[in-house]
Amino acid sequence: MSALILDGKAVAKQTEAELLARVEQLKAKSGGKTPILATILVGDDPASATYVKMKGNACERVGMGSMKVEMPSSTTTDELLAKIDQLNNNPDVHGILLQHPVPAQIDERACFDAIALSKDVDGVTCLGFGRMSMGEDAYGCATPQGIMRLLAHYNIDIEGKHAVVVGRSPILGKPMAQMLLQKHATVTICHSRTKDLPSLVGLADILVGAVGRPEFIKADWVKEGAVVIDAGYHPGGVGDIELSALTEKASAYTPVPGGVGPMTINTLIEQSVKSGEKSLS
Repeated sequence: MSALILDGKAVAKQTEAELLARVEQLKAKSGGKTPILATILVGDDPASATYVKMKGNACERVGMGSMKVEMPSSTTTDELLAKIDQLNNNPDVHGILLQHPVPAQIDERACFDAIALSKDVDGVTCLGFGRMSMGEDAYGCATPQGIMRLLAHYNIDIEGKHAVVVGRSPILGKPMAQMLLQKHATVTICHSRTKDLPSLVGLADILVGAVGRPEFIKADWVKEGAVVIDAGYHPGGVGDIELSALTEKASAYTPVPGGVGPMTINTLIEQSVKSGEKSLS
C-alpha cells in the first residue's frame, strides 16, 4: 500500500484561507489595523533575498502588512542590535524576522536574543526555546512547529512513539526534539557523528531528517511503517533522506519539495497573525 503523503503545500494553502479571515476580523475590531511582520535582511545573499520575498508574498496573501528592512553586508553587531531595538519599540510591528545567515562579523545569537519575546514569531530566541521546553507559552521555532502542525493535521499519533531526530541545530533539531517530547514521544537525538546511526534510525516510529546533508539518511535504514519527515532541501530537489525508495515502505512521508518547506513559512505567518491578535484585539 502506498504511503500517505503529508502535503505541506496543501495544508499551508488551506491555512492561508483561515488566516485571511482572521486578519479581516482583526481589521474590523481594530479600526483597520493589520498585523505587520518586519523582515531584516543583512547583506546581499540571493537565497536569503528569495526567502524574504517569499515571506513578504505570504503576508500579502493573508492581508497582513510587511516591513522590509535591508542592511548592508558591512553592518556591525551594534548596528543590527540598534535596528532590532527600534523594531521592538515600534507598536505597529507585531513580528520580527532576522533572516539567517547574517554576515560573519555579526554575533547572530546576540541579535536573535535581542528580539522581544512577544515579537519572536520565528521562535529563535533562547528565552522562547526555554519557555517552549518547559511547556510555557512561546512561539515555536518555525520549521519544527510547522512539522508539528503538519503531523496534527494528518492525525499522526505521537504519544508513546519512538521519535528519532537526526540533526541538532538550534533552530531545527533541538527544538524539534523538545516539541516531540512535549507530545509524549520517546525521543532520540542523533547527528552526523553518532555511532551506528543506521541501527538507531531503524528504531524510529517517527523519523525526522534535519542533518543538512543531501540523502544522508538511507532508505534501507528506515523500518517498515515509519512516519518519515524530511526537513532538508538541496539542489536537484532532494532532501536529507532517500525518499524515492520509501514511498511504499513508510506509512507516511513529507515530499521534497512541498512537504516541510511550505509549513515553515506558513507557521511564521500564523504566529505573526497570533501576535497581532494579542496586540490589537
